[in-house]
Amino acid sequence: MLCIGEKVPNFRLPASGGQEIGLSDFQGQYVVLYFYPRDNTPGCTTQSIDFSNARDDFSRANTVILGVSKDSVESHEKFIQKRELTIPLLSDENDDLCEAFDVWTEKSMYGKKFMGIVRSTFLIDPNGILIHAWRKVKVPNHVDTVLSHVKEIQS
Repeated sequence: MLCIGEKVPNFRLPASGGQEIGLSDFQGQYVVLYFYPRDNTPGCTTQSIDFSNARDDFSRANTVILGVSKDSVESHEKFIQKRELTIPLLSDENDDLCEAFDVWTEKSMYGKKFMGIVRSTFLIDPNGILIHAWRKVKVPNHVDTVLSHVKEIQS
């Protein structure tokens, strides 16, 4: 598990828009990396729309937003089109990035145990250092909290 203050290993994953995206693509910028369980589910949809709506505010703060789930790129493309999202979504079908950030864990619902992504957001500085983590995220007001934190550390 990555800890605050550690260098985030460069990753490169297939992403929406027919591209591959890696951390090194954003040297000199802050990166908000948010992990969400599934495309087109209520909480994930709200969170992704909120981040999309705040994209310009983050951009003015020299910050890029990347969403990550285990869904396929094809699923991401449909999600983006249906919800008019404006941020890239990365496909971590092999769990590598999810494992590195320790967000792929056992969950429980209605007495059944299963593996899934715990909604989490991470802030990486322009040098690739992990500087903040929000785990077990609750969607309401989360994007505002992240944006406020980004602005605060830059002032």
